[in-house]
Amino acid sequence: MKTALICGISGQDGAYLADLLLQKDYQVWGTSRDAPMCSFSNLKQLGLRDRIKVASMSLNDFRSVLQVINKVQPDEIYNLAGQTSVGLSFELPVETMESINGGTLNLLEAIRFTGAQIKFYNAGSSECFGNTPDQAADEMTPFRPRSPYAVAKAAAFWQVANYREAYKIFACSGILFNHDSPLRPQRFVTQKIVSAACAIAQGQQDKLHLGNTRIQRDWGWAPDFVESMYLMLQHPDPDDYVVCTGETHSLEDFVAEVFACLGLDWRDHVITDQSLFRPTDIAVSCGNPHKAKEKLGWVARYKMKDVAQQMVKASLNS
Repeated sequence: MKTALICGISGQDGAYLADLLLQKDYQVWGTSRDAPMCSFSNLKQLGLRDRIKVASMSLNDFRSVLQVINKVQPDEIYNLAGQTSVGLSFELPVETMESINGGTLNLLEAIRFTGAQIKFYNAGSSECFGNTPDQAADEMTPFRPRSPYAVAKAAAFWQVANYREAYKIFACSGILFNHDSPLRPQRFVTQKIVSAACAIAQGQQDKLHLGNTRIQRDWGWAPDFVESMYLMLQHPDPDDYVVCTGETHSLEDFVAEVFACLGLDWRDHVITDQSLFRPTDIAVSCGNPHKAKEKLGWVARYKMKDVAQQMVKASLNS
C-alpha cells in the first residue's frame, strides 16, 4: 500500500484527490496548520473524514515540514496548499508569496534533506501565462504573470524545475487552468454566481453584482483535474503539464448558462460593478492540453456547460 501526503487537503482539490487515492488503495494523510481545530468540511461532505489521517504542519516552517515527512514516510507528496485567491493576492502579496513559494521550497528541500525516494507534485497555475489571446498556451509558452498570486506560482514552478534538474528529485508541476465544483468556497466568482442565481430563482435575492464579465477562461471539472495530478506521479519520468479542457468561454457565457439552468435571463439580474474589477487582470486565458493527452492519456471529460449545470444542481440540493 502506497502512502500519500496531501498538503492542502481541506481545499477543493485536496478533498477530491483524497477520494481518488483512497479508491486506489492508498493510505492518505492530510495536513493543516492546526489539524485538531480544522473542520475538514470538504472531506466530511464527501464522506471521507474518518478514512484520512491528519497532521498539523506549517509549510513556512522547515522544521515542521521535516517532522511531518519523517512521521508519515510518504511515497508521494501533493502540494496543493498556499493562498489560493487571485483577487486576495492583491491585498496580501507578501503572505501570498511566502505561502506559495516558501512552502513549495520547504517541501522540496525536506525531500532533498531526507534523501527519500518521494515523488512530488506541485500545483501550478495558468495564471502564470497572463494573457494568451493569439495562441493556446502549452508547456513552452513563456510566463507573463499579472497578479501577486501568479508571480508566486511562477516562482514555485521554477523551484520545482530546478530541484528536478539539479537534485534529480521526481518533481512535477501541473499548470492547471480554472477548475470548479460544488466544493468551491464562496469567495470564488463561479460559486458566487451559482449561489446568487439560486437565491434569485428562489426569490431570496434580486441582483448579482459582478466585475468584468468579458474575461475569458478555460473552465474544467475539479474531479477530472485531480486525476491528472495522480497520473503525473505514475509516469516513468517527471515532467510538467498543462491541464485544461482546451475550450475557452467568457465569464458572461458561464453566467448565462447558470441562469439558464434556472430558467432565468441573466441580463435581468446582473449588475456590472466597477469596484469589483482587479487592478490588473487576464483578458483571455486559453490552454492546449495535448501533452497531457499524449503522455498521460488524460482528457477532460466535462466542459464549462457541464460544470455550470453540476454546480447549480448541487446548490439546489444542498
